[in-house]
Amino acid sequence: LCSIPEWSTKTSMDLAVILVLSLCCLLFFSLWRQSSGGTKLPPGPTPLPILGNILQIDAKNIGRSLSNLSKVYGPVFTLYLGKKPTVVLHGYEAVKEALIDHGEEFSGRGSFPVVDRTSTGLGIILSNGNRWKEMRRFSVMTLRSFGMGKRSIEECVQEEARCLVEELRKTKCSPCDPTLYLGCAPCNVICSIVFHNRFDYKDQHLLSFLEKFDENIKILSSPWIQVCNNFPALIDYFPGSHKIFLKNIADMKQYFFEKIVEHQESLDINNPRDFIDCFLIQMEEYNQETEFTTEALITTVNDLFGAGTETVSSTLKYGILLLLKYPEITAKVQEEIDHVIGRHRSPCMQDKSHMPYTEAVVHEIQRYIDLLPTSGPRATTCDIKFRNYFIPKGTTIIVSLTSVLHDSKEFPNPEKFDPGHFLDENGKFKKSDYFIPFSTGKRVCAGESLARMELFLFLTTILQNFHLKSVDDLKDLDITPITRGFASVPPKYQLCFVPF
Repeated sequence: LCSIPEWSTKTSMDLAVILVLSLCCLLFFSLWRQSSGGTKLPPGPTPLPILGNILQIDAKNIGRSLSNLSKVYGPVFTLYLGKKPTVVLHGYEAVKEALIDHGEEFSGRGSFPVVDRTSTGLGIILSNGNRWKEMRRFSVMTLRSFGMGKRSIEECVQEEARCLVEELRKTKCSPCDPTLYLGCAPCNVICSIVFHNRFDYKDQHLLSFLEKFDENIKILSSPWIQVCNNFPALIDYFPGSHKIFLKNIADMKQYFFEKIVEHQESLDINNPRDFIDCFLIQMEEYNQETEFTTEALITTVNDLFGAGTETVSSTLKYGILLLLKYPEITAKVQEEIDHVIGRHRSPCMQDKSHMPYTEAVVHEIQRYIDLLPTSGPRATTCDIKFRNYFIPKGTTIIVSLTSVLHDSKEFPNPEKFDPGHFLDENGKFKKSDYFIPFSTGKRVCAGESLARMELFLFLTTILQNFHLKSVDDLKDLDITPITRGFASVPPKYQLCFVPF
């Protein structure tokens, strides 16, 4: 017979073996369920328990990571970012088939936990269902009524472009970082639409906005935010840059609330001045029984500023850097400006159709910089069979815009900055279905036409008035983004704006 100590040791060993076997079974079951789970999700790399495939994604270059995975698993594949499956669409055909051919089924907004904390499902960007449709419809119609794509908004952008030129003249050819100037201009356009008011470039409210927008876009592109989005419990219980992001949003929302109160006190329902007035009138008509509430207005205004300021600002900043790097391209644009517009009037949108090279350059800037490599996360609105796979309702969808904008079949040498990508053999502007920097389908950016107008008018007005002089030797001028996470963040640089 075994002695009691021997029996105890044997029992402990048996329990240890059982525990190890149980853990192995759980591990195997977890891997099996995530990689197949009896569903017909698209194929993908085998995920680790808890972590999923997060270690296989370079948070500083998400587009490249997705491209490498697509070479193994095809244009539609599954990743586990944490415990939940995420389906990735890679390449023009897959993106078009999902977002255009099955637009309604792929029109949901996926989870973005850090940003979700700021919106509570309201506004335009992060809302879903009828709430999203109603808010988007109202916002687009209101922007149009104030001239988005029409003359009055064009005049607003032209006036802001003239103000921008005057501010750049004040630099007196001295080296400067253009970030502030190229941020103030698009922010003031949104201020005019939302508040019926623009700010001086030294106004503290405007400078505070820009500082917070710039800080937030860098935070959203950081590896830490990708970790927080995949493990949302970290957001509430751990310190980190996400706390700064949330505070910045809270501060801006408080300012928006104060502006709304001012508008309420001076509202004339027969003479709306701006976007806030139109929303307040809608609130009064429906007595706040619909989606039109004060909190929804605050979030919608925040969305308009977030989407309408930093994206245009970053594109302008990156665009000027590229024009600085390639003076021969800049010279051709300025030659076209001299021929079509001259030096004695402001550029206007009617000029665009007569300026194929300039339009090609503006398009190539957006294609090349690939500002938002994956746009915002989408979600399926219902169970759907897609390419013989079964994707359940509510599945997060990642759309690789990089894979479309840098498609080598459509754009030969996609890593090269070349306006010829948008010119035919006769030098005429050539449209491309692959040009989707604002995404595509039902979730395409609501302010796309406004953004395109701003980019054309701001860039042509700057080049009409200034020679761009680099502080550094051109061969030393780095055009590589700091990071390609949520957004492609351009590097810092200086230049001199030399008046003609």
